[in-house]
Amino acid sequence: MARQTRAQRRARREQMSPGSEAALPGGPPAPPRRPSARASARPEPAREPRAARGGPVRSFVAESWAELKKVEWPTQNQLIQGVVVVLIACVIVGVFLYAADLVFKRLVHDVLL
Repeated sequence: MARQTRAQRRARREQMSPGSEAALPGGPPAPPRRPSARASARPEPAREPRAARGGPVRSFVAESWAELKKVEWPTQNQLIQGVVVVLIACVIVGVFLYAADLVFKRLVHDVLL
């Protein structure tokens, strides 16, 4: 079943509680409806996206720079810890592959040849 849209949920609530009846059966009465600020405001006209001066390359560089300012860069301690973890993982995998190579080399040489 598809999710209901906000308008569908509001329409269903209006049908369930016209006026001061309970919002849900057995529940407290629904609060009086106040007009929202959005209901009285005019809808804004659709705006055209503004083109940046200098063309698409300058726009790309400006947007990239803005995104790079949002990045949470690691501290020096976090960077060192990350490098140490990667180096240890490389050593472990290297030792495993070396041992597997020795075992399969002997197996292939003695058994299959």
